[in-house]
Amino acid sequence: MNWQYDAYVLGAIALLIVCSVITRTGYFVLGDYLPLPESVRRALRYAPVAALIAIILPELLPWGPETSPVISAKALAALVAVLAFVRTRNPVLVIVVGMLALWLFRALLA
Repeated sequence: MNWQYDAYVLGAIALLIVCSVITRTGYFVLGDYLPLPESVRRALRYAPVAALIAIILPELLPWGPETSPVISAKALAALVAVLAFVRTRNPVLVIVVGMLALWLFRALLA
C-alpha cells in the first residue's frame, strides 16, 4: 500500500472520531446552557423505539415495491416472542421462546 492511501484512511478515521465525540458529548457539555424545549424532550423519549423498529422491521418483513408480502419464519417467531413478552414480561423467556419458535418455524417452512 502507498502512504497516500494510508494517510487518507487514517484521516477519515480521525474525522469520524471527532464527529462522533462532538455529537455524543455536545449535549452533555452544552446542555445546561442550551436547554431543550419540553416538546423536544417528549419526542426524544421515542427515539430508541423508533430506531429499533427501523432496524428490525425490514428484517422481519422483507418485501420491496415490486414484491408481494412473504410470511417468513422470522416474522412468525417474532410474533410468538411478542406474545410471550405480553404474557410474562420476562426478557429471558422471550429470548428462549423466540429462538425455539424460530427453529421450529424454519424446520416446518423449509
